[in-house]
Amino acid sequence: MALKRIPVGEAAVGMYVHELCGSWMDHPFWKPRFLLKDERDLGRLQGSAVRELWIDTDKGLDVEGGQSVEEVEADTEAVLLAAAQPLPAPPRPGMDEEIGRSLKFCGYAREQLDELFDAVRQGGALDKTAALELVDEVSASLDRHPHALISLARLRSASEYSAMHALAVSALMVALARQLGLAEKLVREAGLAGLLHDIGEIIMPPELLNNPGKLSKIDITLLRDHPRAGVDLLKQMPGISAAVLDVCLHHHERQDGSGYPDALKGDKTGLLAKMCAVCDVYDAISSDRPYQKGWGPAESIRKMAEWSKLQFDERVFQAFVKALGIYPVGSLVRLESGRLAVVLEQDEQSLLTPKVKVFFSARSKTPLPQVVLELAKLVGQEKIVGRESVEEWGFNNFDELWSGERKGTLSLFS
Repeated sequence: MALKRIPVGEAAVGMYVHELCGSWMDHPFWKPRFLLKDERDLGRLQGSAVRELWIDTDKGLDVEGGQSVEEVEADTEAVLLAAAQPLPAPPRPGMDEEIGRSLKFCGYAREQLDELFDAVRQGGALDKTAALELVDEVSASLDRHPHALISLARLRSASEYSAMHALAVSALMVALARQLGLAEKLVREAGLAGLLHDIGEIIMPPELLNNPGKLSKIDITLLRDHPRAGVDLLKQMPGISAAVLDVCLHHHERQDGSGYPDALKGDKTGLLAKMCAVCDVYDAISSDRPYQKGWGPAESIRKMAEWSKLQFDERVFQAFVKALGIYPVGSLVRLESGRLAVVLEQDEQSLLTPKVKVFFSARSKTPLPQVVLELAKLVGQEKIVGRESVEEWGFNNFDELWSGERKGTLSLFS
């Protein structure tokens, strides 16, 4: 396999597409890998929001230039390592304690959001007071522990996606706003914006949002109208600020102007909208959907770092990595010793040395006695050397290792 990353403008009929560099909603193709057979598909590709792609030159045409796997990997790691600076953090309760609180809160928040969104869907007004109360609870949880709620909200069933996506993006927005040093009033507004950013989707047909197959051009156009539909809904409600409206309308814009609905470039997008663009993509690609298995937290961060120059504001993305970690809680990682471990908590001083729980030998393919390691205290003796895929290893109930909660086939938040 000979892989090369090229700009979408250099794509040609006869090339074999190995991967499209973007979120699943950025392009109209259902198959992850395919041969570009005709000009029609080439036109659809070059007209999409995807700006780069990987081609397999062993299976299709080659082109001069482009970047090798090694070159892209080096650039991607450089993006991530740029965020790996010491971060002071205040003392906080243990992760286990806050996981228990967050579990109860997620169940309550899901019910509240279902009620809030149902009222709007039926033509009623949004209860802004109730929405802000949820944002305040989110903020309080992040005050107690910065990663428990964010990590737990990812463990949702497909039927809970809309409400829990809103909650997760709200929490990510609050965490990112604080990392950027925004005033507390603006932090609260960022949390509300995250909670309401996809409100336009509540009036979209459910079969469109949960379609496990390929969407038609008409379906994609309809789905991409949800930002404007959301703004139309929010404008009817008193007390919704211009910043929240901007987030609702422009959270799918991209740094290079390839986003929608207005194809805004760079600084033409407001700060909170730039923040939501990052938070929304992270939660979307790290969550299971009817049409796609989510990536693990660390792989999601790595993929976003690969896309970051074209899609995200550099300062905002670096702050996001600082807030979550290069290896977020729940990531499966390989250690230099050949052992596999799950990330439990971030280290206050370094993004490269989180606390992990060792549980498996990658060399002998056998379970190991579970041991918690503080990598910050083992510098020179043990370190993370790579990210691993839970799906490829076939680990069942993997998230129990860090959350202590068994998901199985049921919701954690019932």
